[in-house]
Amino acid sequence: MEMPVFVDKKKDIGMKERIEALMAEIEALSCKSEQEIEEARVRLLGKKGSVTALFEEFRTVAPELKREYGQKLNVLKNTAAAKIEALKEAAAEAPAAGAASFDYTMPGDPVSLGSRHPVSIAREEIVSIFRKFGYDVAEGPEVEDDWHVFEALNFPPEHPAREMQDTFFISDSDNPVLLRTHTSSVQVRAMEKMPLPIRIVCPGRVFRNEAISARAHCIFHQVEGLYIDENVTFADMKQAILLFAREMFGAQSQIRMRPSYFPFTEPSAEIDVSCNICGGKGCNVCKGTGWLEIMGCGMVDPNVLEASGIDSKKYSGFAFGMGVERIAMLKWQVRDLRNYFENDLRFLKEFETSL
Repeated sequence: MEMPVFVDKKKDIGMKERIEALMAEIEALSCKSEQEIEEARVRLLGKKGSVTALFEEFRTVAPELKREYGQKLNVLKNTAAAKIEALKEAAAEAPAAGAASFDYTMPGDPVSLGSRHPVSIAREEIVSIFRKFGYDVAEGPEVEDDWHVFEALNFPPEHPAREMQDTFFISDSDNPVLLRTHTSSVQVRAMEKMPLPIRIVCPGRVFRNEAISARAHCIFHQVEGLYIDENVTFADMKQAILLFAREMFGAQSQIRMRPSYFPFTEPSAEIDVSCNICGGKGCNVCKGTGWLEIMGCGMVDPNVLEASGIDSKKYSGFAFGMGVERIAMLKWQVRDLRNYFENDLRFLKEFETSL
């Protein structure tokens, strides 16, 4: 004989009431923020939520009521999930607090723009001046071989002039690889490949193993120039440099030439320009002399022409070279060369008016 099953009707009736009450609560649910929506989701559908608790209690429901209550619980759970999703969508589409009163005609927040580096400004100005004189721009590799940096420029292997430039060598062989110490290597490549006449400027970065100080750095920039043609004279060179100085430092600028020595030019000279601060009268910038050194120059040595396959009996030429940092220091009275490499925004912003 089977034992009768006793069902707690009071418990079933209470569960039905709780489902109806919870359904009413879900339908009336409103939230003002994403945080409130998440709290409601956990309260209803979380592991310890109200809907989850009813599903746990469903296990004890009388068998003849399981179908009815099971359907009601599924509807309750789906309604709760749909309500939560609807609240999330409404929150995403709702305008931010205070948006209704925002004045869209107000100007936006200013955006701080960068500025060109003073070395770049000076280099471009130098190049643009020589472009006006009919010079083309030539460039070459920073990692070079010994032939283009030294030997083709009249630096024999044991020549003491090599000690003038302390070099960063990369490899040691019959033709060592190194970081170029000057952009004269670009001039050699131009003489090897370009048709005559040649009239070029060679801007670029160069490297020398020097101690870093206010007046020197192991990395700096040069612009070198080369002009080769028939009947080129020292007077042509002097006139070209004078025109450059007046374009760069002012129409009243004067130059003077002092004898010097470079292995690849003969005769050679150092060029000074009249101080653009004191007008040549003498000041602390020019150390009371009235003159500022800006570049070296000279007539291309016949050995250099011949090394690149140019007939030195038919052609002649001149070359010059200047440090871009040096020109920028003189133009804007920068006292410390290291400022160019420290990327201090306060320093760089001083040159925004030079653009």
